[in-house]
Amino acid sequence: MTAAVPTVRLAKYHGLGNDFLVMIVADGEIAPDDVSHEELARASCDRHRGIGADGLLVCSSADVETGADLRMRLRNADGSLAEMSGNGIRCFVHAALDAGLVQPGVIVISTDGGLRTVDAGPPIDGVVHVNVSMGTLGCDTIEIPGSVQALIGDRRAATVSVGNPHIVIDAHPSTVELETFGPAIEQWYLASDHHGINVEVIGASPNEQDVIDMAVWERGVGITQSCGTGAVASAAVAHAWGLVGTRSIVRQPGGDAVVVLDGAEARLIGYSQFICAADFAVPPGVNIHG
Repeated sequence: MTAAVPTVRLAKYHGLGNDFLVMIVADGEIAPDDVSHEELARASCDRHRGIGADGLLVCSSADVETGADLRMRLRNADGSLAEMSGNGIRCFVHAALDAGLVQPGVIVISTDGGLRTVDAGPPIDGVVHVNVSMGTLGCDTIEIPGSVQALIGDRRAATVSVGNPHIVIDAHPSTVELETFGPAIEQWYLASDHHGINVEVIGASPNEQDVIDMAVWERGVGITQSCGTGAVASAAVAHAWGLVGTRSIVRQPGGDAVVVLDGAEARLIGYSQFICAADFAVPPGVNIHG
């Protein structure tokens, strides 16, 4: 008799083309920080042998002491942990709404980058609009090694923490071969205590005010259609450089994100769209129970 293939229920969403799988974990089941999620992320996010996504989000009930409604844990497509994702948290909240875990309105999420507050509208035709409070930004908090500065050359660059690390470089995306430029910069950070870094290249739009063009190399994933935390980091740096005001549009291959700056605080405004839900057949050798 053939044994049944183990499956896990996953729902897929995207925000500006940045796509995620979401797994809802009921109380008493798999812990949200289970090491086995590294294997599950790699298997399910594989675009040829899995469902395909930029990352896996694990949703569970939050510890009451945090004051949060839900707990979010993010694994990149390569299985590595990431502290925070602006597009991911929108997809995460959308999935929680669809599952009936929360109601539209203000929702507090516990992440590895700290608490985040979101204001989510109701799902309408598979789309949810979400305003995310991204917390306090830390600018120029990550050292730029001399080797990286040599790669950047005379271009301006700044580092930003949005709960996760970013380096923003003043180089219009049309002038950069990001496939080689991104990993060349990231590898220096991977060899340090920063555990990698997200790389954004930006340039002011030549025809529109308060608009910047951005492309991103995400650690643990590669080039993605968009990045929410990267959009916030880029908007903050572009504002400091005098390229945009406090409210800007960050134009990315996957679409436009709106970023509003209020001092050291930032808000990210955008949407999440439901794609599908499926019972993923767990490949042999992948242990989902730790």
